[in-house]
This record gives sequence, structure tokens and C-alpha cells, in this order.
Amino acid sequence: MFDRLQAVEDRYDKLNELLSDPEIVNDTTKLREYSKEQSDLSETVETYRRYKEVFEQHKDAKEMLNEKLDADMREMVKEEVSELSDEIEALEEKLHVLLLPKNPNDDKNVIMEVRGAAGGDEAALFAGDLYRMYSRYAESQGWKIEVMDASTTGVGGYKEITFMINGTGAYSKMKYENGAHRVQRVPETESGGRIHTSTATVACLPEVEDVEVDIHEKDIRVDTFASSGPGGQSVNTTMSAVRLTHVPTGVVVSMQDEKSQIKNKEKAMKILRARIYDKFEQEARAEYDAVRKSAVGTGDRSERIRTYNFPQNRVTDHRIGLTIQKLDQILQGKMDEIIEALILEEQSAKMEAMNNGEA
Repeated sequence: MFDRLQAVEDRYDKLNELLSDPEIVNDTTKLREYSKEQSDLSETVETYRRYKEVFEQHKDAKEMLNEKLDADMREMVKEEVSELSDEIEALEEKLHVLLLPKNPNDDKNVIMEVRGAAGGDEAALFAGDLYRMYSRYAESQGWKIEVMDASTTGVGGYKEITFMINGTGAYSKMKYENGAHRVQRVPETESGGRIHTSTATVACLPEVEDVEVDIHEKDIRVDTFASSGPGGQSVNTTMSAVRLTHVPTGVVVSMQDEKSQIKNKEKAMKILRARIYDKFEQEARAEYDAVRKSAVGTGDRSERIRTYNFPQNRVTDHRIGLTIQKLDQILQGKMDEIIEALILEEQSAKMEAMNNGEA
């Protein structure tokens, strides 16, 4: 581990030199690339340097115990040795985590797609609950939300809603939401008080730059049409709505949220790039999973990942067997306890894989 840490520190120092080089400063692409790499390494390097500093202090304090000291001084040094030992242990644990392989998408913005699935109007209402939960969580993280497209129902829910979360590290936390979410509650329309079960699906896609996925203009079919409102009536006489079809993959994106055809096409292209990238990622992951079960948060989208039980105010994440009796708080966006548990589980799985020589 310490050879790897030293290599990281050496690379960090080299990046500092490169970022002072006038040639690099004048090369926008390299400047951005090296600055990001340096930023990614900074926490590991700072922790490693703190570890080396504490290790030396611990070594010096232990050597002092071999000297002639009065009782009070000896007790003080013993206490310092104990405190430094605890800090060394904590720093070693943190360094192990920092050296784990990172998902290259973790720092990216996120495109979320929430759809009502089984359960009709109740599923659409639940999709609305999930959207509001994610919005409140994003606000608590200092991220910004932008609705890209939405299809509402007459009862106040969403058949589907697509929105972007802009913020550093958004994907690293939201990626665990991929999958089918189940709700158990008594619908407002249920006069008999019976509990119904409905589902909504969530897709979490990293925002993708042009250079990350190869899409040729000739492979995209563009159709334009008039925007429509609830029930299908025309709400815009201009042909502002856009449908993009990526012919090689069959991925289709429609966008009518904006009054401008150009803006709708720009939004549709963002979603199209993300979906195509995700399609390739899912195919690659399926091949990988055939060899070894993937880590938590990267499973099949059709998998039921979580149940929200209203009568018992309970949320259960089935992937890690976590049950929390705080459904009301979680729906208000207080998702930290669930997300931190999922992160810890994934880190543990990665550490085990590394120890077994699988990563």
C-alpha cells in the first residue's frame, strides 16, 4: 500500500510542476486534464502526508518512554502515544478507502429518469414523491435541479419525469437509485382502507461529454412536431418539439419542454448521449456480471431495490438488508443514512475484491 501511496504523492508533485509550465498553462485541454487529476489526488496526498507526520510523532513519543521521566511526564507521553496510535489506525483505514478504484463517472452531473410503473395513478403519484425526495436531497447537498421533460397525470403525479442534477459528486451518490422502487400504502381513492402495492422505476445516468461517446450526425434521425399537452391537445402551433432516433442502437429521445426547437434539440442530445453511453455500459457490465456478481448499486435496472411502507413508516433497502423507521424524513430528502450505508457496502465489497486479487 505504501509503495502505491508514494507513487501517488510523486505524481501529485509532478502535476504541480506541469501546472506551472507555460506550455501547459496555454494548452486549455491539458490544463483542464492535469488540474482535474491533481484535484482527484489531493485528498489522498494530504492524508498520506498527515499519516507520515503522525507516524514520526508516534515514533518519537515511544522513544521518549525509554528515557528517564518523572511519573507525570511518563503518563503524559503514554497518553500521547495512545492518541497517536488511534489516529494512525484511523488514517490507515482512510488511506485503504482512498486507494480503492473509483468510478470514472462519480464526479459527473446526473440525468435522472423517474417513471410510474405498475399501479396506474398510484404509481404516478409515487413517481412524484420520488422526484420531490431527490429534489430535496439535491438541495441539501447544494446541487441544482433542472427539469428537462415531464409527463403529468390528472391526479398530480408523473407518468415520467426527466431532470438533471448539477453538482460535484452527484453521480457518486445518486447512482445507487437505479432500479425498481416499491410503495405500500392506502391510496387516497381507496374507500376500503386496503393497502395497495405500486412501483416506479428510476434510471440514473451520468452526463456525458461529446468526446466520451462516438455519435455521428448521419446516425441520428431528427423528427419535429407540435408540442402537446395533457390529453394530447396541441399547445404550440410551431414545430418546436423534437424526436431524436439513434439508428444504430434504436435509442429514442423526445423533447417538448421548451418553446424553442433549438433548445429542445440541445436537451434531447444530452439525454441521447447519456442513454447511449449507459446502453454500452450496461452491455459491458452484463458481460462482467456473468463472471462475477457486480458491486451494490450497479445491478439490473429491473431489480426491486427498495420498499417504502407507509403504514409502518418504514423504508427497506433490499440490497443490503437495511431497514429504517424514518419514511417521513426520507421522503423529505434526508437520505444520508441510506446512501452512506450503500457507499460503505460498496467500499467493503471493493476491498474484499482487492484482497482476493480480483481488482
